[in-house]
Amino acid sequence: MGKTDPPPRKRQKAGEDEAQAQQEDTDTSQLAATDEAAAAAASTPAGRKAPRGPRAAAEQPAAAGDASGQQQPQQRGRKGSRRQGGGGTTSAAAAAADLAGDPAGKPGAAFQPRDRRFTADSDTIMEAVVKVFCIHTEPNFSLPWQRKRQYSSNSSGFMISGRRILTNAHCVDHHTQVKVKRRGSDKKFVASVLAVGTECDIAMLTVDDDAFWEGVEPVVFGSLPQLQDAVTVVGYPIGGDTMSVTSGVVSRIEVTSYVHGAAELLGIQIDAAINSGNSGGPAFNSSGRCIGIAFQSLKHEDAENIGYIIPEPVIAHFINDYERNGGYTGFPCLGVEWQKLENPDMRKALKMKPHHKGVLVRRVEPTAPAHAAVAAYDILLSFDGVDISNDGTVPFRSGERISFSYLVSQKYTNEEAVLRLLKDGKEVTASVSLAAPVKLIPFHIKGAPPSYFIVAGLVFTPATVPYMRSEYGKEYDFDAPVKLLDKLMHHMAEQPRQQVVLLSQVLAAEVNIGYEEMLNTQVVALNGVKVVDMRHLVSLVDGCSDEYLHFDLDYNQKVVLATAHAKAATQEILAMHCISSDRSPDLPGGAAAAAANGAPGSSAAAAANGADAAAAAGKGKEKAGSGKSSRRR
Repeated sequence: MGKTDPPPRKRQKAGEDEAQAQQEDTDTSQLAATDEAAAAAASTPAGRKAPRGPRAAAEQPAAAGDASGQQQPQQRGRKGSRRQGGGGTTSAAAAAADLAGDPAGKPGAAFQPRDRRFTADSDTIMEAVVKVFCIHTEPNFSLPWQRKRQYSSNSSGFMISGRRILTNAHCVDHHTQVKVKRRGSDKKFVASVLAVGTECDIAMLTVDDDAFWEGVEPVVFGSLPQLQDAVTVVGYPIGGDTMSVTSGVVSRIEVTSYVHGAAELLGIQIDAAINSGNSGGPAFNSSGRCIGIAFQSLKHEDAENIGYIIPEPVIAHFINDYERNGGYTGFPCLGVEWQKLENPDMRKALKMKPHHKGVLVRRVEPTAPAHAAVAAYDILLSFDGVDISNDGTVPFRSGERISFSYLVSQKYTNEEAVLRLLKDGKEVTASVSLAAPVKLIPFHIKGAPPSYFIVAGLVFTPATVPYMRSEYGKEYDFDAPVKLLDKLMHHMAEQPRQQVVLLSQVLAAEVNIGYEEMLNTQVVALNGVKVVDMRHLVSLVDGCSDEYLHFDLDYNQKVVLATAHAKAATQEILAMHCISSDRSPDLPGGAAAAAANGAPGSSAAAAANGADAAAAAGKGKEKAGSGKSSRRR
């Protein structure tokens, strides 16, 4: 664990900044404190590191913590000279003028130029960082008619234009109450959740009380940083109650696995650890612009001091999506599985010419709009005019390459993309629409209560990752049944609402003798009709006029019950186990049954909370895939 930087200081006058910049070690200095010093440094060979290469005109988000164990006074001396691409207004009057007549704010309002007086060590930007207090009440996925005991968490957030606050989605996961507190204040303000981006792990809050916003300048954003650029992370991590300021540098920029949303999006790796409580806090560059949101770290026996922040392009996509659509619609996907074409024999066999480069399409999701234009074993040559290499990468910045999925993530749902394909040796062009992915076993249920249906003590529920985690623990990807894992990892939904319906457990009673030990097995069909999803199963049971209910299960198992006897015994079993309704409110007849029984899950407030919350995340820690254990903080 590195040392913590001293408290932020107000910026000194220009002459002092220039004197400090001149005293910097020339081996680590890149930028001066004033425009004149920056120009001089650019023309002096000693003013730049030779290995650094050309700098981009843009800057963006970075991470947290001080992994080097050293203070960063020299990095502060660089303030005021970084390139200005992308900032945003911090004047309250200007923000009010920009947002007048538009409560949601203009798209990109947080990305306008800001006053150069606001720097990384300025008290002004620290005032925009808040502490977030959340009460969580998670569903009990194993007993879906119940909820777990509530617990509390502390995290960080920061104010942006339009009277809004950004934090991480996992910080307000399954929230029942959210409060925020400003730096140096003893009062907590109740906040409401405007939007939750599960995939990108970002949530947007607001506070109705005008007193909360008095005298504060909103944070504005910079652009994507260069490698080795210094970053300062501000937040409220464990170890104390007051604000913490730590430093690090940018170590890597690439498409990264987002643990909370199980998505692959652009991420920035830094050499500073991100601790519990830092989540949702901003990462600033030396010019005082926010270049990212701290959100997760890598915990592995072979790795140290690896933290991750959400970069500006992802943040901008989330904000613009909310402002354009009045809510979060998600990040689209192309809906194809592909493999590299680095083998020359394979390229020849696929009739690729020497100048052709691209990737081989293995499968296309049946629910993806691209299914109509792209087929298995087509070769994807370019996306929106950008050529794709045989390893699946595209040019990113000077001397850098990145996975072409980054180009897809920059688009919005329902937007068009132009694909250049090679079909049987012939080049064709196709325009396809991009849509949010449809998962057969979803990683999240968007904060809604889990579905369930009970008949004759047989409990049915859809397979989801939160359910598997509830049944098999954090190592569910090793301990769950192989067939379930195969469906999770390799199977595709054939229609948008398709689900894997499970016989979760059997509540023992006389009517179901002999079936008590059945659990977590897929329901394939009922009376010879293939089961599509939970709603379909409920409709089949409710409308069954046959003498028997024949449930065909996976592994060729079968459950047979007398229809009349099964339905008659259900209410007695529910009363025995203190269950108010035989089905969740989202299923046919569920809302009426819940209202008749006075179930709290039927209230509009509960439904609204489910729509706003991020989904199924545990208490802040989980694996990030095989081979490495990445945990949210």
